Order: sequence, then C-alpha cells, then structure tokens
Amino acid sequence: MPRYTSYPPATQFTDQIGADAQAQALNNVVSGTPISLYAHIPYCQSICWYCGCNTGAAGRTQRLHAYLEALEAEMAMVARMLGGRGKLQRIAFGGGSPNAIEPIAFVRLVDRLVTMFAGTSPEISVEIDPRAFSLEWAMTLAVAQVSRVSFGVQSFEPEIQAAIGRIQPVEMIETCIAALRARGIKAINFDLMYGLPHQTNESLLGTLDHVVRMRPSRIALFGYAHLPHIFPRQKRIDSGALPGIEARFEQAAIGYDRLVSEGYVPIGFDHFALPDDPIAIAAAEGKVRRNFQGFTEDQSDVLIGFGASAISQFPDAIIQNEKNPGTYRQIIGEHHLAGRRGLLRDAADQLRARLIERLLCTGATDASCLSANAASMASLSRLEERGLVVRDGNLIAMTDAGRPYARVVAALFDTTLPALGNGSLAA
Repeated sequence: MPRYTSYPPATQFTDQIGADAQAQALNNVVSGTPISLYAHIPYCQSICWYCGCNTGAAGRTQRLHAYLEALEAEMAMVARMLGGRGKLQRIAFGGGSPNAIEPIAFVRLVDRLVTMFAGTSPEISVEIDPRAFSLEWAMTLAVAQVSRVSFGVQSFEPEIQAAIGRIQPVEMIETCIAALRARGIKAINFDLMYGLPHQTNESLLGTLDHVVRMRPSRIALFGYAHLPHIFPRQKRIDSGALPGIEARFEQAAIGYDRLVSEGYVPIGFDHFALPDDPIAIAAAEGKVRRNFQGFTEDQSDVLIGFGASAISQFPDAIIQNEKNPGTYRQIIGEHHLAGRRGLLRDAADQLRARLIERLLCTGATDASCLSANAASMASLSRLEERGLVVRDGNLIAMTDAGRPYARVVAALFDTTLPALGNGSLAA
C-alpha cells in the first residue's frame, strides 16, 4: 500500500518525465510563492541493515567533496532559474546522514542556500546520526541557526540494535540531546520503529520509557518494512525474528496509547508531538500537511529537492533527481538539471491529492468523487461495515479502530490501483 506522501504515488513515476518538466515547473513559480528546500546527503559513516534510504558508506573524503561541489552547482543552477521569485520558508537536510560531511561543509551549504534563495531566517531542520555526533556538531548546528534536529533512534533495546546493525546506547542519545539543549536547540525529533526483529510489546514499552523521560518535541513511530529484494542490506536481518502482522498492529496500538497517555498529540497515523510544538498547533487548526518528508506544518506548495534521488514537488508536477550519486555528479557537471523520473498532475490528480491529504492529516474528507465508481463505493461500504469509517452524507471520517488502516482508506481515492476496479480492497 503506498504511503501517500504524494498523489499519484511514487510507484507511478516514469522516466518520460524529467529535466524538461522540471525546468517548466521551476519557470512556472510566480513571484512571492512560498518555497521549501530539501538537500539530500546520500552518505553515512556506517550503513544500518534496516535502512531503505538511498545512501552509501561515506568512505573516501574526495567522493564526499565531489558530491558537495555538485550539490552547490545544482543549487546555483536552480536559483538562477527561479530568479528570486520564490519566498524561502524552510530548509531541510536529510539522507543518509547530513553529519557524514564535515561541520564546516555543512555551514557552507546553509550559507549558500540562504544567500542564493534570499532567505530571511528560514526554519532549518537536520537529520542526525547520533553515532557520528559530537560537541563540534552541536556548536555547528547552533551557529548555523538550525531550529530542529531529528535523531534516528529506532529502539533502545540492545538485542534489537544488534539485530539491525545500529548500536547506540541510551547514554549516547542523552548526551546528544543535552549538548543541543545547552546550545538553545530545543526542538528535537525521535524516529522510532515497531515490527523490528526480536521486538516484543515489552521491549517497545521499554524504549518508550526512555523516550518519554527525554521528552523529545516530536516522535515518529514507523512500521519497519522488510524488503530485502529491493534493499539487499536487509538480507542481514533474520526474517524469522520479525513480528507477525497481528503483533505489528498490536505494537502500533501500544505505542499510540502510551504516547497519548504521556501528553503527546497524535498527528496523522504515525506522528506525535507535544501540545506546544508547531505541528500540534497546526493540527488543532486543521493545517497539517503531508509531503515526502511526512506530516508537517509546512504550508508551501513548492518543495525543491537537491542532490541524488531528491524529489521536487510542485502543484502540477513531481520530479525525482537521478538516484546514482556518480551519475548525478556527471549530469550536474554538464550543466543540466538532474530530474530523471516523475509525473505530471492534472486538475483531477490535484483534487484527489488534496482529498487524500485531508484524510490522512485530519481523519476526514469529502468522498463525493467516489459516488460514480461502483467498486469504490462497495469498498467504502465494507470499510464502514467493519467499523473503520463512518459516513455523514458525502463526508467520511475514520474511527479510532480505522486509524491503523488510514492508507487503506486513502486508497479508495487512488485511481492508479487496479484492485479498486475489482472491488477487492481488503483491510
């Protein structure tokens, strides 16, 4: 089932849509349009076995330097094409691990982005690998005026950490958080996982005990997706040690109940935030959005991605850069945009995208567009009979029982799924 960070989903990307569409979309940005930027660093100091991201080992210093040169060249190219028409709101760094590069290189990237895109105090967020964190990095992030830091925690259980190739004791995370908070960076996110090898209800609750004690601003609780045929590194994980489907659902429910009981506000189907966090405030106002970075309070309709595999999202187009870092460097070196896959969105796609986004972000949406499709209406009726949704005229809303099935309900609006045409949607 697609995660619906976009609609149509990424499974519909085609190599027939690339650099030309990317150039047209950039040219279509009108003056004053709020824009957000994303910079992808596809390297880590060490590779975790569970990871499904486009990343490789940092290895040679020269390779990192060459990549960063290409990244800056792409930024400059796009900035020239925009000609100052965008109004910079946010900058996000992800990967991989942005702290796989040198701190001074990170400061340079931030400076270049803010200068090229004429930003005035944009919100800056960074994903950090705690194993490669240091006091120098804490100071660097503060100097760069980073406002939010996300840590990949996954689990604090030593047996699980060993099973997924990511050893990071509780004390390591505590040290990282203390260093950031001491330097004024209070907005801290944790990424956690359920459905990991050897994970039980008890070990998940044990991890959550540590988490709520540290009190991060936001928490994402994702389900681990075991896809070794797509991500060969996952072959190192013992599939026989993975929890079954029922156990995964139970773990998701346990995590939800525990975090809500500790005062966290549920956002969408897998995010949680303290009540005074901007995304919780946005949720109370019905303004949460969803994009390729997950649930967010970012209201920008234009998200421009830089780097290998980065995705740019426009109202009428979604474009993904070349995935291979070496090929990406070559394309940028030839002064071409790096877009290689994507899709165009007509008015109908944009409408369904808004309906799906509202459903996932608020739990309710207008379903009037389904009425002309007998198979979709039959699927909706089955979900209603199971108590997963309720209907009030054209409005549908997910029940508490339906929350874990949010993406299944969203699939009702997805015309790219052949299963709907057969009326075979199953929860």
